[in-house]
Amino acid sequence: MNILLICAAGMTTSILVNNMRKFADPSDKISAYPLVFLSEHIQDCDVILVGPQTSHMFKVIEDEAKALGKGVAMMDPTALAKVDGAVMYQQAKDLYESLPKL
Repeated sequence: MNILLICAAGMTTSILVNNMRKFADPSDKISAYPLVFLSEHIQDCDVILVGPQTSHMFKVIEDEAKALGKGVAMMDPTALAKVDGAVMYQQAKDLYESLPKL
């Protein structure tokens, strides 16, 4: 599974990525980028978690992601505030498992 975290600047999410990796499968790829780099990385991901700082762009991100068959959701705000890698990884995993399988 390839997880993409989209945020405003990437400071908190870069810490979150490291915490998520502690719970991830070794084959999973987890990365975080500011919103301005979404178009450069959207093709490579399976799911996108969007940070609350970029919630004003969620519909645009969601439309682009869904057109490409990607899962997309807002990050759990409590897990983000706590930089809780376990909860955030589980959110991504649940989103991935809910995608239609081809």
